[in-house]
Amino acid sequence: MAQVCGLGLLLVLLLSVAGASMPGTVVRINMAALNYVSEIGRAPLQRALQVTIPYFLDQSGETLQPTRIQIRNVVVPHLHLNFVADLGIHMSATANFTFQIFRASEPLELMLPVVLLADARVAQGSIGTPVVSISACFSRFGHASVFDGSNSTAAPALLVPVQKHIKAVLRNKCSEEVLEDASKEICLSISNLVQGLNVHLGTLIGLNPVGPESQIRYYMTDAPTVTSDCISLDINAILFLLGKPIVLPKDATRFTLPPDMGTTDTMVTVGISQHMFDSTFLLLQKAGTLNLDVTGHLVARQFPEPRPLVLKVRLGATPVATLRTNNAMLRLQPFVEVLVPASNSAFQSLFSLDVVVNLTLQLSVSKVRLQATTSVLGDVQLTVASSNVGFIDIDQVHKLVGTVFEKPLLDHLNALLGIGLALPNVVNLFYANPEVFVHEGYVVISSGLSYQR
Repeated sequence: MAQVCGLGLLLVLLLSVAGASMPGTVVRINMAALNYVSEIGRAPLQRALQVTIPYFLDQSGETLQPTRIQIRNVVVPHLHLNFVADLGIHMSATANFTFQIFRASEPLELMLPVVLLADARVAQGSIGTPVVSISACFSRFGHASVFDGSNSTAAPALLVPVQKHIKAVLRNKCSEEVLEDASKEICLSISNLVQGLNVHLGTLIGLNPVGPESQIRYYMTDAPTVTSDCISLDINAILFLLGKPIVLPKDATRFTLPPDMGTTDTMVTVGISQHMFDSTFLLLQKAGTLNLDVTGHLVARQFPEPRPLVLKVRLGATPVATLRTNNAMLRLQPFVEVLVPASNSAFQSLFSLDVVVNLTLQLSVSKVRLQATTSVLGDVQLTVASSNVGFIDIDQVHKLVGTVFEKPLLDHLNALLGIGLALPNVVNLFYANPEVFVHEGYVVISSGLSYQR
């Protein structure tokens, strides 16, 4: 508990440093995701329902006879989840309990069908993660039946009191008495299962690397919005450089994802705003990861023989991403200094250039990361900023840029952007078969989900 409170305090402090809590990303969990959870959730639910049954006091004889009862198996043939507007999720399930009754004469096996109904509220936790809690839970019992092969004449007489005993243990009323022994309550078993889910959802706020010295952490800005079709989470990010949060430019426009975005029957739809792209490239620029040094050769009047050449490429201006329908671009304005080795092993500056290069961005998603590849769009614009060697023939410089500058720049950017930006995610849950769509001012990812332990 102290660790959770400490983390909550840390997050509050970070939010005050990071600026306005406008969501830069919207994650929309759709009905197809609930269907997927229904499929993979039956096994955990079956394990959670393996509760302990106390001894049954058999009064059929002259003396009270304690009889051990054990749940041998629980099968959940049906589990269905659906959204409840302004609340969260409703669960309905059927479970078949197989009980083994260890009598002195011979074991007896019973099968008891149970219908489980529960409502779960989805809210915002104190540390900026989704929190699920059981707000209502009910169980309806069917009639127990003896398995074929149990031909004891005592079975019918024993069936009624044993069934009454089991139902009393697995009763659906969460009273104070039941709360004292959670292992004997179906609803509390479901609640414990949900608490384990909350631990998993808490990994949303984990740190993810952006570059060698930069990280990103996501958090929810508001309580989830729940409709009959989906749950929407407004999510913002804190960007770290050398372990410290950077101050991001404030965006007065609140990002909202249109309701019709995403492909049909997709599990999750993620909307990423223009502001989020701008903030990420600002972090990369501040971290210096977009800078590079290029070694090449130069032939000019001042140097009749080919000389080793070093290009120092530095980004003083923040890269500008532009999102248009079906078109994502990146504009870089690097400052390039051209140097040659001097006689004393130092470098002599020949001239410097102000460069403007426009790049296309091809976006894709791999597991939990948004990746990009780049290519040069149009001609690279060059302007001589300074010269220590007199007149600079800009045509010769263009040839230099084409052979020495462009390819190393693209290789460097593609390697960096190929690492990708971590999308909002929790541990062991990955995006599956994602599609990326570029719209005016934002990007949409429509994807399935894949849970892998």
